[in-house]
Amino acid sequence: MSRTDHATDLTVALFAGVVPPDGEEPLAEAAGAALARAGYALRHGGYNGLMEAAARGAARHQAPVTAITLADRPDWGALNPYVTTTVYSPTMGARLHTYLDDADLVVAMGGGVGTLHELTAALYYATTIRSLPVRLLGPAACRLSAFLRAEGWLTESPTRPLGFLRELPDVEALAADLKALDAGRCEP
Repeated sequence: MSRTDHATDLTVALFAGVVPPDGEEPLAEAAGAALARAGYALRHGGYNGLMEAAARGAARHQAPVTAITLADRPDWGALNPYVTTTVYSPTMGARLHTYLDDADLVVAMGGGVGTLHELTAALYYATTIRSLPVRLLGPAACRLSAFLRAEGWLTESPTRPLGFLRELPDVEALAADLKALDAGRCEP
């Protein structure tokens, strides 16, 4: 079921890089549009690359786009033109809490060390703080998940279940997952 272009009552934290992996920029834009159509407001770092592409897709559907960045970091450059709200966090920890404390979903795509830091924080958060769906979207993120699983960094245990985590290779898989998440919220 598709929500209206203006009704956003859900929030997605998007973790994605400024240097897009080959071919993933169109995926990020399509993902931003799919998330907006499903009723999600977008939170991201606010910069260029995959973040800007996802914001462009979300903005086409009038979804709010919030940049969450660190205060006093002008060297990180200008925010992308699709940002509608900016939150300046005093510390990296506060920044991560701003992303995650009331997010309904995390979507992570390929990126650099900053994206990896955000993703590991989300994985820890989802296994320790509260249940939070985390989706790894695109070829680079799916390869990272396969590596983490193969090397034992991500292992299922009774105290650390991984049911919150899914690998989604493309926007079609994301759209199907968003429908399943919506159906799960609507069940009594």
